[in-house]
Order: sequence, then C-alpha cells, then structure tokens
Amino acid sequence: MVQTKISIDNLIAIVEAGGKVKTGIDVYNEKGVLLLQKDILVSNVKTLEVIKAQGLKNIPLNPENYGGVWDRDGNYLQIDQNGITAPTPKGGEGTKSYKKITSSGEIEKRLKAIDEIKDAANKKYGVAKECIKKALDQIKASRGEFDYDGVESHVSELVDFLNTSENPFSYLTKEILTYDNLLYSHAVNVCGIGTAILNRFNINFSAMINKHIDMPPIASSATDNAQAALNTKSGSYSYYLKDDIIDISTGLFLHDIGKTLIPDSVLNKKSKLTEMEFEMIKKHSYGLGMQILEKNRLKNRVVSNIVKLHHAELFEGEKGCYPENVRAGEIPISVKICKLADMYDAMTSRTCYREAFNPINVVTDIFRKYAKKDKMLQFILHAFVKSIGIYPTGSVIYLKNGQMAYILESSGPLVLPFTDREGNTLSASASPLPIDLSDRSISDELKADSLRSVKTPLEVYELLPSWLKPKEVG
Repeated sequence: MVQTKISIDNLIAIVEAGGKVKTGIDVYNEKGVLLLQKDILVSNVKTLEVIKAQGLKNIPLNPENYGGVWDRDGNYLQIDQNGITAPTPKGGEGTKSYKKITSSGEIEKRLKAIDEIKDAANKKYGVAKECIKKALDQIKASRGEFDYDGVESHVSELVDFLNTSENPFSYLTKEILTYDNLLYSHAVNVCGIGTAILNRFNINFSAMINKHIDMPPIASSATDNAQAALNTKSGSYSYYLKDDIIDISTGLFLHDIGKTLIPDSVLNKKSKLTEMEFEMIKKHSYGLGMQILEKNRLKNRVVSNIVKLHHAELFEGEKGCYPENVRAGEIPISVKICKLADMYDAMTSRTCYREAFNPINVVTDIFRKYAKKDKMLQFILHAFVKSIGIYPTGSVIYLKNGQMAYILESSGPLVLPFTDREGNTLSASASPLPIDLSDRSISDELKADSLRSVKTPLEVYELLPSWLKPKEVG
C-alpha cells in the first residue's frame, strides 16, 4: 500500500481556503481510536483541528484508495516528498478520483494495487501453509506433540499482515480442480477470514460501547467522529486487545487440529460415512483436538474453546451441532466467528465428495440461516457479511446484458466481463475494462442481474480466460 504524509497545518490551510481532503486510509490516534474514516471527504476545518488536538502532526494519504487533496475549484493537488506542488487542472486525474472508476488509467492503478496485494498474499499464504504442515506432521509423528510457540509466533506475524487489508488472502483464486492438502489451506483460510471478521466486529462493537460510556452520539460526519474521539477518556474501551486477537487467530489457525489423528481413509472418503465414521469425525473437536492441546499442556482457554466448540450451536435448537451438551448462550464470540469462517471456507472449497459452491450463494445462505437470532450473533453476522462482501472476490455473476463477469474485488464490486452476451469467452483483445458496479453512471445493462442464478466455479471454469483460471496458491 503506497502512502504519503502531509502536514496537518497544510491541510487546515487548504480546507480554510475552500479545499477538500479524503485520506483513503483510516486515521487513528496513538491509543488506536478512530479519528477519521478513509472514505469521508473533509471540507470542515473543525474536523482537522480536532485531529490536530489529538497530537497528530501529519496525516497519511493513500492515493491508491482514492485519497487526495483538492483545492476550492476541484483541482487535484499533487503531493510528493516536498509537499504539495502545482494542482492538476480541473477535469484531470484528481477530479476523476471523486469517482471509483472513470478512466482506464484509474482502473490500471487499482488493478496494480490488487496485483501487489495478491503477490504479497501469495508469499504469506505459502509460508502459513508450511507452518501448519510442520505442526500437523509433528502431531502425526508424535501422536500429539507440536511446536505451539512456533505456531503462535507465526500467527502473530500473520495477524500484522492480515491487518494491512481486509483478508488479503481473499484475492487469491482457489484451486477448484484439485483438493490436495485441504487441511493446510483450510487452516490458513479460516484464520484469514476469521481474523477479518474479528477485526470488523471489534471496531464496530467497541465503537458502540464507547458511544454509551463516554462519547456523544457518533454521527456520520467526520467532524462529529473526530470530536467524539477527542472526548474519549484515556482508557478508551476496546472489546478485544491485540493479545486477545493473536490468541483468537491462533485458535482459528489450529481449529481443526484434531483431524490430524483421524485416518485419511475416513477424512477423504468419497462415499457416505457410516455412523461410526461420522462419530469419529465429530470427535476431532471436543475429543481429539482437546487431547492434543492437553498433551502439549496448553492452558489457553481462548484456543481450547475454539478447538472444542467450533461446531456447537449458534442459536438455541440449531440442528446437527456438537458437542450437544453446550448451549448457544455459553458459546464465546470468538468461537462463533470461527464457525462462520469455517462454514464459509468449507462450502466454497472443493472436497473429495462434492464441488465448491458459488461464494455469493454461500454468503446468502449463511446470512439467512443466522439472521434475526440473538443480538450479539447479529453483530457477528454483520461483521461476517461486511468482511466477505455480498459479492466475494472470485465469484461469478451475470450482468443484465447477459455477459458473465468475474469479481476482481468485492469492494464495489469491481468486475471483469469475460463472455459476450451469448456466453462465449471473450478473447484478450476483445476483453473490456473492469467495471465498478458502485459507479452510478454506468448503464443499467452493465449492472448485476440479481434475478439470474449464479454459476458454480467449476461450471464456468472452461469459459474463464486462461489468466483468470484459479491456480495453486502458496
């Protein structure tokens, strides 16, 4: 992520003169309190004065996420290491930054940012798979013992990386024709998805609590948000601290650790499981998983709860859950987050006994199943949907003109049409530019057709251009 910094005093002077600024990146004080949201266009000096009073001398800007500074006439002000230089004329690159996608140059910039995320994510993903593979191999060799400290240290580094973007692993297309090493990739995927849900839940829920403890109502304007942060007491409430998040993410990484002690002939069985085999599978959590943790003398309750209870019920009376002697009201938030992440990744991955489901359908099905239950579960469910996106990266949708489009990025979403109106794959030379579906200026025929059934990844695999086809990651 490319960032520049600009003096808060310079920004105040620009806004006083009628200019505007949008950071493109959330701005926090040193205590981690959110002062300014990345998408808010600031045109009020008071907002910046409140931020300055928090001790910030410089404000970060992320041009790749449409951050920038404009003068009173809408001219984009170029920023380099020497500060603000001459403005781009009105109608130039800067003005276009007000919209998500308005030019091929802007699209190329966004695609370049996505490629950078994918490259970094692919490297981290491979290292993470090696880490969980090493741990599971140790368990198999010793019937239970593994290097927990090594795993925890790796997850701590992984959490820092996952915080650079909301689950950067979501940009990696899944392999849909093979299912080798599913246990390894599933561990990394659940950790990535679950940590994204956890972070969003933590921000949203903590903000609500702070609002009732010692903040005035948080309004939609940047001024009120920043003023609220200024009024926050030194002990600003956060539901989860960083050490808590590392513990939870470690639990997410190890949630299926008990499956290591189940024979591959049962785990990878293509035909229906016998009753005895199904009971063996169920024991991977509350039985074998806990046995491994106890053998390693691990007393971390956060990790053990996730390992033991990630298949327990999330609402009273939910069917097919285990262990059966635990009620929904007893399940920690961290476990509920793990269950949603586990379900989503399992359903969108190919296994030896079924094909992968389209992520759009999976998000919809999970939301419908758990909506309108207890209030805390609704907070978690909201964080899940916002983290994954209504149109998850890697999904395939129809546009109203009949074309199929691939979701390059769930934000927007940013989609790439890859067939013509009759369903024939477009050649590279005929492929159109990506389209941001949040851009209100696009024609109706280029909007998503919500009434038409989406396809599974395998159904459209042969239609995808070669450069869009999923490859083995890591």
